[in-house]
Amino acid sequence: MENYTFEQMKEQLDQGFQIYFTYVKNRYLVFKTAENCYTQQLISVHDKNPQPRMMVVTLKRVKEMFPFMEEIQYKVGIAGE
Repeated sequence: MENYTFEQMKEQLDQGFQIYFTYVKNRYLVFKTAENCYTQQLISVHDKNPQPRMMVVTLKRVKEMFPFMEEIQYKVGIAGE
């Protein structure tokens, strides 16, 4: 995925894709909910490292995380399934 760019990810989010990724040892799902509004959902649960289960983030925040995302996967469907 070394050739995968943020612009490709943004386009996929705009098209309705759900993006799964690992960030700082946690697994997340992100999907677009409105213009410049994305929902980030925590998939993995670590009791010693509690994180918010769901939060709204901006495109700027997604872009800030992108260089540190690992194991990026995407799919089309209903968010959260």
